[in-house]
Amino acid sequence: MHADVSGPESAPAVILVHGASGNARDYTFLLAPRLAARYRVVAVDRPGLGHTPALHQRGESPAEQAALLDAAAGALGIGRAVIVGHSYGGAVAMAWALERPARAAGIVSLAGATMPWPGGLGPWYAIASSRVGGATVVPLVSRLATTSLIHRSIAAVFAPQDPPPGYAAHIGAGLTLRPATLRANARQVNTLRPHIVDMAARYGGLDLPVEVLHGTADEVVPVRIHGARMIERIAGARLTLLEGVGHMPHHSDPEAAVAAIDRIAARAGLT
Repeated sequence: MHADVSGPESAPAVILVHGASGNARDYTFLLAPRLAARYRVVAVDRPGLGHTPALHQRGESPAEQAALLDAAAGALGIGRAVIVGHSYGGAVAMAWALERPARAAGIVSLAGATMPWPGGLGPWYAIASSRVGGATVVPLVSRLATTSLIHRSIAAVFAPQDPPPGYAAHIGAGLTLRPATLRANARQVNTLRPHIVDMAARYGGLDLPVEVLHGTADEVVPVRIHGARMIERIAGARLTLLEGVGHMPHHSDPEAAVAAIDRIAARAGLT
């Protein structure tokens, strides 16, 4: 399990869980340094991504990932913590709250994929998840990906905002483009929806503070399907809409992300 740990050891803990195709560097670029003056910040690499190896070859469920992260937090001596999840990481954060509530003091969902969505995901995830596609198509994509393609892909995730200068170099696209990582990511995303269906049916039983930060221009994980519907199921959950912001709210409006974390830490009694 790989994690980047910063901030005072005695401070309230914030655990940052990245999205699909990402790694902890998404947080260490901007958000983690902003939080580290007042929090003990743990930015993790989820299983199969970054420098954390996969648990198996079937696509780790959000609950399996949450169990690993919870064990890692325990090994670091972390007690109750604010769990922050972006995109796919939002599903892991919610699974953590459902399955391991003792450590989850509160949840901040940053454009989290937390509710069932209509339709499919397109052919890439099915192809890259399959045995044949994983052995043939994935290595080809890994080898042929150009710098231009990488920058276009990052720009699409940030749209309609532009990626901040230096982000592409910091995130380490080579980590994402390794064949094993492409396969692990595709398997996780391709198998996510049934887990979300089960999780969403259980949200009503949660008893912890939840903050959702979601851009109105997010077309990757639309707020009308995810954030707006999830808060209807959780007593006391709050939604903050960021007008005109896309899928990367913690980069497009880092002050709003820090404020949401501060609110959860206060509501959870950590500060």
